[in-house]
Order: sequence, then structure tokens, then C-alpha cells
Amino acid sequence: MLSADELGIILLSLKVAGASVLFSLPLALGCALLLARGSFPGKTLFDAVVHLPLVLPPVVIGYALLVLFGRQGVIGALLHDWLGITLAFRWTGAALAAAVMGFPLMVRAMRLSIEAVAPRLEWAARTLGATRWRAFYSVTLPLAMPGIAVGVLLAFARSLGEFGATITFVSNIPGETQTLPLAIYGLTQSPGGDPAILRLCAVSVVLSIAALAASEWINRRARLARQAELA
Repeated sequence: MLSADELGIILLSLKVAGASVLFSLPLALGCALLLARGSFPGKTLFDAVVHLPLVLPPVVIGYALLVLFGRQGVIGALLHDWLGITLAFRWTGAALAAAVMGFPLMVRAMRLSIEAVAPRLEWAARTLGATRWRAFYSVTLPLAMPGIAVGVLLAFARSLGEFGATITFVSNIPGETQTLPLAIYGLTQSPGGDPAILRLCAVSVVLSIAALAASEWINRRARLARQAELA
């Protein structure tokens, strides 16, 4: 049985992962659309920057967030002084770190899904009087929705497992920033922590498998739907 503390850790992890996805979804969709349909100088560099969290050590991302969004950071000081918002050493900061780390996975899945929609469908809608944005929302977005859902699930699963950037930016504070990976790490430093570690590891595996299985199911349904349309 899970203890009350362990249930709190799991609920906090789900809250952080959910908030990270909601925070990054609009921006990820915009970046995916820009990369899939846009043509502009520096596109390759922009693409590289978007995917940078995939290749940089998470600790580097965490340190960058601390420099930018810490209490004395360039952006963090403005947020605190003007709006009273503090991200460092708060669960909202953990959500920000998770959002940054899961962002490339979300963008990539969405971009591939948008690119799979033939541009001629948008052009046909525009010839019927639809504006560019109306054509996107009424034609491309519904057709790309399976890929968008997959991107959300992949980012959610990545957020559940985020460790390096989170512990660097918001530390490991029980009840505030201690998500599943941080709690497991903390328990490895405590004598007799093995039973709790095994329970939390089992929960992590179940949640991650559920998210990945859901994304694969959505992918499979989308493929079958496209095959049925072509038949």
C-alpha cells in the first residue's frame, strides 16, 4: 500500500506534468505550424534551438532556467517585482522545467502530423472563401489532431520522468517540488528506503507505459483511418 506521503508525491507529479503540458501546448503548436508550413531565413537555426533540450544535459537547462527565472534572474526578478510570481523552488518552476524538457517531443510530433496534411486541402478551403487561419482551424487542425494528441502524451510522459533540470532549478523540496524521480533519488540516500523506492518505481513505470500505450493507440487509429480513406 502507498503511504500518504507517497500519494502526495504521485499527485504532485501528475499536477506538474499536467501543468507543463498545458503551459507548452499553445507555443508548441505555433512552433510546429511555423516549422511545417513556414519558410523564413534562419529556419534551420530555429529548428535546432527548439530541439536543443533533447541534446543538452538537463543540468544545463536547469542552470539556464535558474539564471533566467531565479529570484535574481533576468526574467524572474521582473516577475517577482511586478507580478509577485516566484518560480524558483516552487512547483510551478518544476512545471516550467518539465515543459522545457518535453517541448521538443511535442513540437516534433505535431510538426510531422501537420506536414502529413496535404497543403492542397488548405488551398481548396481558401478558394471557397476561407481565410488562412480559418482553413487551418477547420481543415488542417482536425486532420492533425491525432499527432497533436500524441505529442501531448509524449511530453506528459517525459515530464513525469524529468529529473536533472528540475532538481537544478527548484531543488528537492518535499511537498513542493519533490516529484517521483526526485523522491526516488532522495530515498536512495536514506537507509531502509528500498520498499518505498520499489513502490514509486512501479507507479512511474505504470504511468509512463499508460501514456506511451495511449499515444501508440492513437497513432494506430489514425493510420487505420487514413487507410480506410484511401481504400
